[in-house]
Amino acid sequence: MTETTPQFIAITRERFAGKKWQSSSGYRFAAANAVAPIVGAELARAALALPLAFLQEAGRFVLVAVLSLTPGRNMLVGADGRWLGNYIPACFRSYPFRLVPMQETGQLGLCIEADGGEVEGGSANEDFFDQDGNLSPALKKVFEFLSGLERNRQGTNVAVSALAEAGVIQPWPIRIEAEKNKREIGGLYRINEAALNALSDDAFLKLRKSSALPIAYAQMLSAALIDVFEQLVRSEMRPKPAAALPESLDTLFGMSSDDIIKFH
Repeated sequence: MTETTPQFIAITRERFAGKKWQSSSGYRFAAANAVAPIVGAELARAALALPLAFLQEAGRFVLVAVLSLTPGRNMLVGADGRWLGNYIPACFRSYPFRLVPMQETGQLGLCIEADGGEVEGGSANEDFFDQDGNLSPALKKVFEFLSGLERNRQGTNVAVSALAEAGVIQPWPIRIEAEKNKREIGGLYRINEAALNALSDDAFLKLRKSSALPIAYAQMLSAALIDVFEQLVRSEMRPKPAAALPESLDTLFGMSSDDIIKFH
């Protein structure tokens, strides 16, 4: 359930001085995201609204919110771009901006997605930089939000790594059946509750010190919410009922009683 990696452009004075940007008015940009990365600060609200899971990326586990069981599709984004769920992941609330490692220094730099955010013209109304060449107040607020999110992500990754090292993360096999159709969903992982409860006191204490236990309990608490997506997929897998035949076959050909040729 991997997603396409978007392209980002570093926000520099040389490139964006004097230009304006407009944040997205909806969430169509996330319509193809079947999962979204989640950080520990989001657990209290995210776990009550979305099923949480783990994904393997680059040899390590990351915490995500499940938004669909169909790759390349977000079931929580409506056709008009509205968010249909009760919680919007923080990574979407900062769109089209993100902190991205710079090739020159390796440090995180503020970037804008190449295909996101209107730059100049139209309804763009927020400056990138002020007259002194500093980040505008609006963009500075975005940068501070992303910086806090990144700091929390680092702590979250440490906690998730501790769960993996403790051996309490297991594959989450999901099998959906609807009449004669079957679908198996792979790639998701969850907490093995039995393995968590069987940990030694020392191992359990290590998880507590790494702040991993709230993540483990939140994932287990939210797991039941996966049923919502299973029901949606199951309904899509069912064969569509055949349309009832009309009382008269004439309607299939667009003929009314006045169109019938009569022979006398």
